[in-house]
Amino acid sequence: MKRTLTCAFGIAVALGIRAGATAQTPAAAQATPQAPNRDMHYRLGPDSLPQEGVPRGQIRGPFALPSEAYPGTSHTYWVYVPAQYDPSTAASLMVFNDGQAFMNPEGDARAHNVMDNLIYRREIPVMIGVFINPGRRPDQPEPTPRDWGDRSTNRPTEYNSLDDRYARVIVDELLPALYKDYNISRDPERRGIGGASSGAIAAFTVAWERPNQFRKVLSIVGSFTNLRGGHVYPEIVRKSEKKPIRIFLQDGRNDNRGQGRGGAYDETRDWFLQNVRLMKALTEKGYDLNYSWGIGRHGQKQGGAIMPEMMRWLWRDHPVSTDPQDIVERAFREPPPAK
Repeated sequence: MKRTLTCAFGIAVALGIRAGATAQTPAAAQATPQAPNRDMHYRLGPDSLPQEGVPRGQIRGPFALPSEAYPGTSHTYWVYVPAQYDPSTAASLMVFNDGQAFMNPEGDARAHNVMDNLIYRREIPVMIGVFINPGRRPDQPEPTPRDWGDRSTNRPTEYNSLDDRYARVIVDELLPALYKDYNISRDPERRGIGGASSGAIAAFTVAWERPNQFRKVLSIVGSFTNLRGGHVYPEIVRKSEKKPIRIFLQDGRNDNRGQGRGGAYDETRDWFLQNVRLMKALTEKGYDLNYSWGIGRHGQKQGGAIMPEMMRWLWRDHPVSTDPQDIVERAFREPPPAK
């Protein structure tokens, strides 16, 4: 059965004057109802905000990571170290592309707060977080919460290309730098990567190219579209051997819906349609998959609001003790004793 996806941006309003009605002024005749804000109901909950009594992790950096995968560029990154981190015990790892957006204390994600709260309550394991920005040349500006760098950095090439170069940045360049300072698990089941928009397809590509290194993917309004061929992922998934990765997809019905210049519709540039197509392909192949389709637009509003649940689901299989006498397991996770 063919399903038609209706674009909310294409609603036309017809205004007419019935016979005998008083003529409207030109300004009134041209007035059109303003569409409601489709993101208005997505708000951050307590798990995304600092909470009294919850130990707060540190964000260290910025650090510079020169790139061999993209010669002449360097990636800026920050490292989140939870209060519960103990160098004698290997920690899990979560990497966020477009790091400046995910760690923005006034932003829509505030991932460091999410990790503070969920680690403290033992809902996710103790993990090191990395917030990494797209690469840039020395003459290019650092991405900011207002400008993520699509027109001023290497972001479009790195994030939207279906090759292994960005995976090399994360696996061959970033991980060795982290190993020097932190005890991070080598188990790929204990490593996740996420992002929004182009950063989300980049996260998927890293896990797809290197499932022996990363097996958890968090995708917010992922750009699985024809920016640089990303719309072919459903076909790639179907014809490829199933890989041991777990994915949580989020998108909204009012994401960019494939309307180009002149109003012509291009389904390969329809974000929501392409996210649904990828979901169906992953489902058919039996992937460990979760997804949430909202009403929102292209941005982090819904994804940020549900990020705590996305993180819980992705990391739901971390080890737990079921011993009723295990008092430690039944208590909040406190920082290790000072040495």
